[in-house]
Amino acid sequence: MTIAYLVNHYPKVSHSFIRREILGLEEAGVQVRRFTLRPPDADLPDPQDQAEAGKTEVVLGQGAIRLLLATFGQLLSHPGRWFKAFRVAVAMGQGAPARILRQMAYLVEACWLAGRMEGVQHLHAHFGTNPAAVARLTHILSGVPYSFTVHGPEEFDGPLMLDLPGKIADARYAVAISSFGRSQLMRWTDPREWGKLLVVRCGVDAIFAKAAPQPLCEAPLLSCVARLSAQKGLPLLIEAAALLKRRGVDFRLTVVGDGEMRREIEQAIASNGLQDRVVITGYLSAEGVRAAVAASRAMVLPSFAEGLPVVIMEALALRTPVIVTQIAGTPELVDSQCGWLIPAGAIEPLADAMEAALAAPPETLRAMGEIGRARVLAQHDALHNARALGEAVGVL
Repeated sequence: MTIAYLVNHYPKVSHSFIRREILGLEEAGVQVRRFTLRPPDADLPDPQDQAEAGKTEVVLGQGAIRLLLATFGQLLSHPGRWFKAFRVAVAMGQGAPARILRQMAYLVEACWLAGRMEGVQHLHAHFGTNPAAVARLTHILSGVPYSFTVHGPEEFDGPLMLDLPGKIADARYAVAISSFGRSQLMRWTDPREWGKLLVVRCGVDAIFAKAAPQPLCEAPLLSCVARLSAQKGLPLLIEAAALLKRRGVDFRLTVVGDGEMRREIEQAIASNGLQDRVVITGYLSAEGVRAAVAASRAMVLPSFAEGLPVVIMEALALRTPVIVTQIAGTPELVDSQCGWLIPAGAIEPLADAMEAALAAPPETLRAMGEIGRARVLAQHDALHNARALGEAVGVL
């Protein structure tokens, strides 16, 4: 069986969980064809992502002429399907000229993609935003059934603007990565169709499952692995670090990641006099990320909005407790046995949890890490979850 995968931007540093899902399907015997709407990152640090880039077809990389030729080709060869897709695209624009124009661009992309569906039994998109829109239109044009995985929080912030109900109605299945995510899809779905709403959790790489215990951490080290964007709450983390400094707590914090807020966060570090305590490494290879997390007493992620961050699973799989906000699907994995759940947007509880992790005996942290690791191995095995997805959409 052959399945096509469609992502907005792939491979990408923060999308390694999609790579693991694809490789899990291939290990199960499914042929996977990879498509990305936009080109992959140019400076991928991970060799596995670099290899994926060579296997992935870029829709927008075809150029305007080829995309327009594909559009006219679909119109001439399947006018009924084309006009139905056109009407759906207009409807997804919801009467706003700018949104309708954007949907017309998705229709052009779908026309090219529909021509690449020969031999494909199913199309699966990741994210309920533009990839799901293009997959929906491709389904109408080609007849190939589709499904899509919703991660959040973007889909949960604007479900009607994204026409999430229409996308779910036309899909064979809609997949959430947590029970919380499924509940958000249920809000916009007729109860008679709740059976098409699935939970398939993201999986961690096999290297995490095989990770050997590291020496117990005696040093006052904390880590944070995150895209430097507004939803991750990094300015709050810097404020909490400044509060720890005022309390006289000895600590070092390594922030692994990059993004649009890096300059702002660096300025906050400097204005709080934390240059000798907080370091931003930028993006690291997978090996570098693992080393930073495994060397720390706890991994901190003070997000304001999430689905269920993969980095939490990865940290726990490395036996590192986590300090995370009590939002979305996070409490389905984390509790006081393997970390600290804190209110989102609260500085003092965040600083208190960081101080508690810094003061905890290494043996306590290791016991918490072992509990978290057991949960991850039980719930977030990449191969098992990829098989579950393959079975659900009918390619296994």
